[in-house]
This record gives sequence, C-alpha cells and structure tokens, in this order.
Amino acid sequence: MRFLVFGNSGSGKSTLAKQLAAQHELALLDLDSIVWETGKVAVQRPPDAIAASLAAFLSEHSCWVIEGCYGELVQAAALHCTELVFLNPGLETCLEHNRRRPWEPHKYASKEAQDQMLENLQAWVTGYYQRQDQWSYRAHRQMFDSFAGPKSERLSGNTVA
Repeated sequence: MRFLVFGNSGSGKSTLAKQLAAQHELALLDLDSIVWETGKVAVQRPPDAIAASLAAFLSEHSCWVIEGCYGELVQAAALHCTELVFLNPGLETCLEHNRRRPWEPHKYASKEAQDQMLENLQAWVTGYYQRQDQWSYRAHRQMFDSFAGPKSERLSGNTVA
C-alpha cells in the first residue's frame, strides 16, 4: 500500500495520514518535513535537497503514506502511489481546523510561535481557490482528475473508513 494524501492546509491531511499509517503499519512522510529548513519558520530548502529527500524516502520504504499540499511533490509521489486521496472539505472547514490546530513542535519552537503565524496561514489558505500555483485548488483538481489509478475525494471528514 502506498497512499498519497493531499489538499489545502487544514483539510485534515496529517490526521488522515497518521490514521492510515497506524492502521496499516506504514511509513509516514509529512512533506513539510522535507520542504522547510529544520528549526526555521517559512524558510524553504533548496529544490534539489527536497527532491533528494523525497527520492530517499521512496527508495527506503516499499509501503507508505505521504501527505502534503505541494503540487510538484504530490505529482512526483503520485507516480509511485497505489491510492490517491484528495481532501477537499471546503474553505470554512480548513480555516476552523487551522484555528484548532494543536502545537506542531516539529515545525515551531512553541505554541506561541505557531499562533503568530496563524493569520498568515489563514490568508494563504483563503487564497487556495484563487491562486494559480502548484499549491492551489486548480493544480490539485487537475492532478486528481488526471490520475488513472484508484482514488477518492473526501469532501468532509478525514477518518479512515
């Protein structure tokens, strides 16, 4: 099994990915962990380092769950997945999930530091449906629609069925 879970920030990707990984005893990769510099907020790693980290994960694990919103990485991982899951619960759900998000110590030094980024995150999430970049609804929709293998789109809820 190789699940690829993607969607907007706050859509429930991390929650679902953790559930799938635990239920099926799969390796788990949060794409945030390879995109951003460790210990730095919103500082992206060089593209070649990101690609190398993804390639290393894929070569080290035959069964996995990968989750994230990064279109170019989702496309790269989609070439190897056995099931694609697009979380698309709508803007208000994503915004609410972000407001209730617990502290993510792997991303922020403190809950306060995380909360200081909330306004910027919410603005970015709100732009999901208007942006034209690889991290937009348009790009995610195109990837989902063109994927020929097993796939599902979840408009609400993020628990394992």
